[in-house]
Amino acid sequence: MNHTLTSTAKRTDNRPSWPRVAGMPVPAFSLMAIVLLAAIYTDSLPTGMIGGLLIMMIFGEALGFVGDRMPIVRTYLGGGAILAIFGAATLMYFPVMPDSVNTTVTDFMKGGGFLNFYIAALITGSILGMDPKALVQIGTRYFVPIIGAVIGAVVLAALAGMLVGFSIGDAVLVITLPILGGGMGAGAVPMSQIYEQLLGQPASYYISLLVPALALGNVFAIVFASLLAKLGERYPNLTGNGQIMAGVELEDHQPQLDLGALGIGVMLSLGFYVSGQLLGQLVPLHPYALMIILVALFKITGMVPQTLADAASQWYGFVARNWTFALLFGIGVAYTDLGTVIEALTPTYVMIVFAVVTGATLGAGLLGKLVGFYPIESAITAGLCMANMGGTGDVAVLSAARRMQLMPFAQISSRLGGALILLISGTGIPLLL
Repeated sequence: MNHTLTSTAKRTDNRPSWPRVAGMPVPAFSLMAIVLLAAIYTDSLPTGMIGGLLIMMIFGEALGFVGDRMPIVRTYLGGGAILAIFGAATLMYFPVMPDSVNTTVTDFMKGGGFLNFYIAALITGSILGMDPKALVQIGTRYFVPIIGAVIGAVVLAALAGMLVGFSIGDAVLVITLPILGGGMGAGAVPMSQIYEQLLGQPASYYISLLVPALALGNVFAIVFASLLAKLGERYPNLTGNGQIMAGVELEDHQPQLDLGALGIGVMLSLGFYVSGQLLGQLVPLHPYALMIILVALFKITGMVPQTLADAASQWYGFVARNWTFALLFGIGVAYTDLGTVIEALTPTYVMIVFAVVTGATLGAGLLGKLVGFYPIESAITAGLCMANMGGTGDVAVLSAARRMQLMPFAQISSRLGGALILLISGTGIPLLL
């Protein structure tokens, strides 16, 4: 009897140990991928959440797995995060996949609100998981590095523009402000309407000028995030490894797993999101910005019991762990036009965009240091999250930097910082013409 048990144990130990993709052994994951591909190419895949989420999870995890193991991509270009985005964009651009894949994923991301669902979980869980004193200490200083990012971006862009024959007005209005403006819906679109009123051409004309800057700036922001993470490994004194402020610890509180708490976390995140939407009917700010303020007020005033805060933190952890690569793949399909990025790749244009992102990074890092922030975390949140494409860019940048817990500060940069840029674009145009 003992001999039989020992032999069985040996046979079990000698079985091949497969790498795991999304927590699954490669053979099991491959079988899932084959089933998905068969459904896609036989036009049998359900639409809506089932088809959209399965496509995004399988392809996103596969690209993330490969990207995190490709030497140059992993080390300098953001690893799985950038491959998930641009791998998806490439599949759509050529196109390798049928149009039904594009339609299903885009409908789920935009019409189904999956991006908002994801970001709501991260904002609610990460803020409610913070120490309230730390939240106050950080929040009261955070706009200093944002201002630093704007100043740095404008100065370097103007200098680069003069070197390559751009006027200061073109370098700032056409390239710098749209990059810093908080994405398409909250940035480039209202900015084009402001330009239409003040400059005379139709808004569609300005959109065609603003979008390439936005897309290319987003690419540089993702790459810079990965490089800053590597810089932090090389020079540990520059980074808090996900902690934004020296002397203030944002504890990664891990309560005991409770399956029931996950449902509570879902309701809390969606409830706060809807509250932001309601307040947006009364207050002229982006609903995400209002949601951040609301969640922070509830946390600072102690209105959320610890059990509910723990539930929100658990849901945040589940979403970040399981759906980040899926979301990045969806961003690549629904929000990333590879053709627009390619068209923008002229040497002069690239040089100015590079100067904008560099200036935002340096300005946020330096002024963040002055108010007690770690330079790398300050540069990532107040700098790169000003220079990316809003909510989608925030996810990509923080994923590339492996600092997803900084999402609330990234959203402040994209939403409140973006509102600041719209104000600057409306009042500063006469000064630059």
